[in-house]
Amino acid sequence: MFSFFKSNPTKKLTKRHSMLLEQAMQAQRRGDIKTYSLLTAEAEEIFAQIKTINSPDKNS
Repeated sequence: MFSFFKSNPTKKLTKRHSMLLEQAMQAQRRGDIKTYSLLTAEAEEIFAQIKTINSPDKNS
């Protein structure tokens, strides 16, 4: 009934993912490749979580 009060679990993850990609881009521009690779790897993990949450369970 009050589904609009429920929080969207992917909204926070999507925001974090975007922020990490932005930080990674800035690190790459500065020439800090190590930080760039760490931030990109973390962003990929978050994207995998988002993908898992959004994918419907086909078995149930």
